[in-house]
Amino acid sequence: MPRYEYRCRPCGDTFELSRPMAESADPAVCPAGHEDTVKLLSTVAVGGSTPAPASGSGGGGCCGGGCCG
Repeated sequence: MPRYEYRCRPCGDTFELSRPMAESADPAVCPAGHEDTVKLLSTVAVGGSTPAPASGSGGGGCCGGGCCG
């Protein structure tokens, strides 16, 4: 089940809820009981530090490295 992150506007607390995707837009109540919350955007896979492989290294490319002369 997906996890969604929310922020409470009155207290500033950030919290997560596990809920079905069909309920992702439903209102969420913070652990302190406040109802004025906003769903945060996910930051999954943002900003990696691994360099991209060099082109012409023989592995990969458009067709396994064979068609990009």
